[in-house]
Amino acid sequence: MINDRGAGLGAKVVTGTVRDSLHMIDVAFRRDGGARPEVLVTDTGSYSDIVFGLVHLLGMQYRPALADIPDQKGWRIQNTDYGPLSRFVRGKVDLDRIARHWPDILRVVVSIYTGEVRAHEVLRMIQRDGNPTPLGDAIAHYGRIFKTLHILTYAVEEPYRRDIKGVRNLQEGRHALASRIFHGKKGELYQRYHKGMEDQLGALGLVLNCVTLWNTFYIDAALGQLKAQDYPVQEADVARLSPFVRKHINVTGTYSFTRPDLGPTGVRPLRDSDQLDPDEEL
Repeated sequence: MINDRGAGLGAKVVTGTVRDSLHMIDVAFRRDGGARPEVLVTDTGSYSDIVFGLVHLLGMQYRPALADIPDQKGWRIQNTDYGPLSRFVRGKVDLDRIARHWPDILRVVVSIYTGEVRAHEVLRMIQRDGNPTPLGDAIAHYGRIFKTLHILTYAVEEPYRRDIKGVRNLQEGRHALASRIFHGKKGELYQRYHKGMEDQLGALGLVLNCVTLWNTFYIDAALGQLKAQDYPVQEADVARLSPFVRKHINVTGTYSFTRPDLGPTGVRPLRDSDQLDPDEEL
């Protein structure tokens, strides 16, 4: 789990045989630091109608990147003519079913919110062999209200789509940075599960956050210098900068933990773009 600035907030080790949706809420509520998110953006693997319902019941907005948007099914509350959208809203939300199970739904939500029970345990309890129990089905019907609103907003509002895409790019950029730190050895972490997987994942998260902080600090310093030199810095270009640049990261060799003398500025000298980088090939 990362925030919209690229900093890691938490992680959980799971087997590769279960859906991400079983554990996604746990990561949001059992993070290592930072405030609880207001909006959750995930890929399709973390999505289900029940998760949609639980996330909104827990006071957050859920914006998963859904595959095949034109083929998605929407859900209506009333039996009325929705014109061009009638084919889309071909499902019917059962409000009576939600009302019948509302006391139990609230008990489940409070239990997750207070930490009395983990979300993945609740999700497994209200789904048996892939089929929801009556309580799970009621939560799914509640979630379909917000799923329908999410699809409609995604279809008509470009800033909404752009925000989701931006967060997904951050997630992929962090994955690439983690791969760089581990020399591209795909699956190495999982192969070492019996040797302290949780500790290794925590250490990786710490290193990634350190690199992200370093990059963010020096990108900001470089932008400040460019502006001081009256260089035309465009905010649209700044918005596309990534804290996950990794070409300058070398994870092998000799490490020195002696604090360098950075002078009054507290910043290493910034490279002059007009000067040839000795590490780059001609």
